[in-house]
Amino acid sequence: MAQDPIVATSKLLSYVLRHRPDSIGLALDAHGWAEVGELLAGLEQHGQPVDRALLERTVANNDKQRFAFNEDRTRIRASQGHSIPVDLALREADPPAVLYHGTASRFLKSILASGLRAGGRHHVHLSADVRTALQVGARHGFPAVLAVDAKRMREDGIAFYRSDNGVWLTGEVKPKYLSQAAAPIQGA
Repeated sequence: MAQDPIVATSKLLSYVLRHRPDSIGLALDAHGWAEVGELLAGLEQHGQPVDRALLERTVANNDKQRFAFNEDRTRIRASQGHSIPVDLALREADPPAVLYHGTASRFLKSILASGLRAGGRHHVHLSADVRTALQVGARHGFPAVLAVDAKRMREDGIAFYRSDNGVWLTGEVKPKYLSQAAAPIQGA
């Protein structure tokens, strides 16, 4: 079965715009923006052609709104999730009292013991609702959801940011701010 072209293009854009712009000879500016024409030309030159119409559909229909155009649609960037140095110019924001992190259930014990770390990314990614966190966790295996005491973290002076697509971002989340939230019953 062929992969949906929007899903395939989203995966390709995630790789290029978040992690490896150099893989197609592309340079991002300090804020993660790339010229659309240069992106499309680089993809074409490296055997992965994407036309403007498919790019537009991918940005508009991406389930997580991972990408954004600038106002005149001449530049594009990933909304978050970079492993390369970029400054998304995000402003601090006050989060809801509780945020959620989806993961595979096999990682629960380790996370509850050592906390959440950004790993190769700039931030830990958090969701405002359990449903979204479950979807994220399901990508990695049987899902489980952790509740993050964002209110207490904020009171303790820890910064939060909200990306253009609504993902909440913060640095490390220590175990004292975590508890296990809803987890689906296997087979249900």
